[in-house]
Amino acid sequence: MDIYFAVLNFTLSGAIGLIGILTLRKVSTPNEVLFALLPLLFALHQFTEGFVWLGVNGHIEARAFNLAAGIFIYYAQGLLPFLVPLAVWLIEKNQWRKNILGILTLLGLALAVYTMYGLSTVPSSVTVVNNTLYYKNPWTQNYYDAIIYIITTCGSLMLSSSISVALFGLLNLIGLTLIFLWRPYGFTSLWCLYAAAISGLLYFHFIERRIKFLRDLREKREEFSEKLQKELDILQNRKFLKKGKKDE
Repeated sequence: MDIYFAVLNFTLSGAIGLIGILTLRKVSTPNEVLFALLPLLFALHQFTEGFVWLGVNGHIEARAFNLAAGIFIYYAQGLLPFLVPLAVWLIEKNQWRKNILGILTLLGLALAVYTMYGLSTVPSSVTVVNNTLYYKNPWTQNYYDAIIYIITTCGSLMLSSSISVALFGLLNLIGLTLIFLWRPYGFTSLWCLYAAAISGLLYFHFIERRIKFLRDLREKREEFSEKLQKELDILQNRKFLKKGKKDE
């Protein structure tokens, strides 16, 4: 069964990686790079978990297994609560939303430092429970960390003024809640798998942005046409007035 799940992770990684490459190609400003990288990072994350599945029953060497498990848990529990709000903050245009996202980014940074310190000093373990990978670390197993984690990740996404990004955040919150109620021990593994699977929604942010750009361009063109027509009418009227005076 572990081989099956490893293949599933590798296959999903390839599909998401393709979406990630397409998303990166839509980048037009430096501020969008981190946000556009998220699907590709999710893909690499799932690729790493494929090796974790291979390692739980000894299909790869213990050193490779520990490295894969370490990368997975450091990214999932340590980096994500900082990277997600930072990525959304960088692309946000609305000022009051950006201010709140800045606070969430700082909160995520504090959580990331705290979590990564704990992961570095307290040993983690990975076991299989009901065909689910259970990443266990006593340092991170508390409700305070979980609440801040949810606020910084799902909260920052839902705060975005982009419809597709906000929807991605809402779906993550729903999925996260269901996973916690269904298999709380698989929270880290299953939620990251779910988030990766729906990360293609982030691609539509750039489609949404382009539609808005074209709409704004059309409105500006129409506004310019109206102003130009008014100026032409004024000039035409002045011409008639001058002509009328000459005739007199």
